[in-house]
Amino acid sequence: MLSEQELIEGCRKGNRAFQKALYDRYCRKMLVVCLRYSKTTAEAEDILQEGFVKVFQGIKDFRQEAKLETWITRIMVNTALNVQRKKLYLYPMVDVAEINLPEEEMSISGIHFTQLLEMIQALPQGCQIVFNLFAIEGYSHKEIAESLGISEGTSKSQFARAKSLLQAKLLKESTYYERYGEAKI
Repeated sequence: MLSEQELIEGCRKGNRAFQKALYDRYCRKMLVVCLRYSKTTAEAEDILQEGFVKVFQGIKDFRQEAKLETWITRIMVNTALNVQRKKLYLYPMVDVAEINLPEEEMSISGIHFTQLLEMIQALPQGCQIVFNLFAIEGYSHKEIAESLGISEGTSKSQFARAKSLLQAKLLKESTYYERYGEAKI
């Protein structure tokens, strides 16, 4: 197995075998990242391909201040955001009323990863993007607002709405699990 440094050097030289090795090593993880920002698998695959083109074009400038996987993930997220930004003019994000969420903790036992991913993909576009950036990628609402060209309040309200919608879906699934003993697939 090639080391990270060997992959980087081979890709910098434009060696297709090293590019394929890098792609093979990271494509599955990066597809999951892309799926979180898309509505369909086909759209996620398009983002993945566009992202890897950017990886191969930009690897000569990779300064290795972070792990290669972290750098590639950042490129995938930015590529996904660029794709979604182009769509936002069709579906602008607007402030939604703050939603009161129940205080109790929720158990998601019986919920498969694929179900959770489908729930995230089913969120309205603005909620989906903000949820991923805040809850998964760790961006602040201020960073999200600047990145998407929205207000910080809009970011917060989109996140609150996403949480509420996901919580309702999880509650529905966990109720089904408790009643019938297995999660719906």
